[in-house]
Amino acid sequence: MKNALRMGSLALLLILAPAVLAQEEFTDEFPLGDCKFRATGGNDYFSLNVGYQLYLTNAACVASEECDELEEVWMTVLNDKRKIAYEFDGETIELNARVVEERELEDGEISEVSRNFFAVCKDSGDVYYFGEDVDNYEDGEIDNHEGAWIAGENGALPGLIMPGGAFLLGARYFQEIAPGEALDRGEHVAMGLTVNVPAGQFEDCVMIEDSDALEPEDEPDPKVYCPGIGLVIDEELELTAIYGDF
Repeated sequence: MKNALRMGSLALLLILAPAVLAQEEFTDEFPLGDCKFRATGGNDYFSLNVGYQLYLTNAACVASEECDELEEVWMTVLNDKRKIAYEFDGETIELNARVVEERELEDGEISEVSRNFFAVCKDSGDVYYFGEDVDNYEDGEIDNHEGAWIAGENGALPGLIMPGGAFLLGARYFQEIAPGEALDRGEHVAMGLTVNVPAGQFEDCVMIEDSDALEPEDEPDPKVYCPGIGLVIDEELELTAIYGDF
């Protein structure tokens, strides 16, 4: 029987990874030398196709008075690329990464705009994360760029944002490898989920818990991805609208 997920009530029936797998370390070593990277395509759970856009809000959480302010996120695959160059196993790897903009608002005011850089490994379908430019806002003005990093600078290397192929429960890996700046990690904790959000009902979804190695005391953030859609739930945020082709 498929698992059911409704984040509004936080009622979950999950297929959880075995406890022994939860003790494994997060990998930071990836077969980057074997990849031929491209800036379009993606895999079943992550699209790099230009024009694809997701809109998520926590409107349901606000309506239930469990959240104090309305949060909105627009995720847009732009027709822009970023040149990336970094050292791996003594060789210089150069590529063009796709730019995915993430625009965040709080009660209608812009709070953050990030330009994230991704590319997919052609053979494996693994989507890698190569860094981001970040503008953090305060009172409508850019206040700082905290969280920005680029593979190839200050010891930073690509992280894995979404593996291709089979979804393996218990898999743990670094999504960002920027020492001292960004060390987000992902862990596969559930699969076979059915979710209901404002944008519709989706099946065969998976859950990845994100954590931050720089702040290990913080609770992991649950994110749910669905095939042919992408990110559907991010904590209290739920997918509300979809634009463009996956």
